Amino acid sequence: MHLFPSAGLFAAFVAASVLLALTPGPDMALYLSRTFGGGRSHGFAALAGAMSGVVVHTFAAALGLSALIAASARAYDAVKIVGALYLLYLAWGALRHGAALRLEAGDGGAATLRRAYLAGLLINLTNPKIILFFVTFLPQFIDAGDLDPSAKLFALGFSFVVIGGLVSAAIVVAAGRFVAAARAHPRAARGFDYGFAGLMGAFAARLILGAAR
Repeated sequence: MHLFPSAGLFAAFVAASVLLALTPGPDMALYLSRTFGGGRSHGFAALAGAMSGVVVHTFAAALGLSALIAASARAYDAVKIVGALYLLYLAWGALRHGAALRLEAGDGGAATLRRAYLAGLLINLTNPKIILFFVTFLPQFIDAGDLDPSAKLFALGFSFVVIGGLVSAAIVVAAGRFVAAARAHPRAARGFDYGFAGLMGAFAARLILGAAR
């Protein structure tokens, strides 16, 4: 049994995961803010919390999609079509509003590693967009006819967590340089928006074309 899709499709998955991890968002702003406010240890604590939240969403999405596949392949295909529309919505939002990196003030002297971790955990646990994203992103790489879709969903979900964690950890290590570069080169930051929009659009097209066959 193969836990991962074909080499070409998995390479696309890795590339997408890296790009998504590099795209500025609320969680990135949080652990960068904690890094500036309390040092790298606080940044890594916030990052650990954020990744813990993503793990919870991974379980929810994988179990939910697995149950849906077992119940009805047609319902699973319908979810993929709805997911395609949601991905197009994300692409439009990236082009229209962008993903500017806005850093919030840290907790100052009252900051603790525990508070940094909980802040990271809550920022992802309370974000319904993450579970929606997983429900639309993971089906790109899983077909209803797979012999063990549940195992593949978990393998891909945790691969996403590992990739995102490694990329984000590198950003925390180079926090000062990363933020300085983002502010000094707004066109490069805007390039992430176009890259994100193009990626979401490509995935949506793939879903729609696959359902039309």
